[in-house]
Amino acid sequence: MPETTRTLRMVFKNQAGSNYTISLDDPRSDLTAAEIEAVMDQIIASNILTTSGGDLVSKYDVKIIDRTVNDLYDPAP
Repeated sequence: MPETTRTLRMVFKNQAGSNYTISLDDPRSDLTAAEIEAVMDQIIASNILTTSGGDLVSKYDVKIIDRTVNDLYDPAP
């Protein structure tokens, strides 16, 4: 039987211009882009995360990734 998972992936830019990604499993199904962007703005404004490239300075990308795995073969015990 296929197994489906969902992941929220938020990508920020840090002071060095590098990407910093936060991934969260099983986001709410009714989550809106506005809600995600507001949280990203709060993360940046509160300056709670520092990366090797410095503080987070801007939002870069947001994705909800749906992944389906179809297991086609199971070895005999």
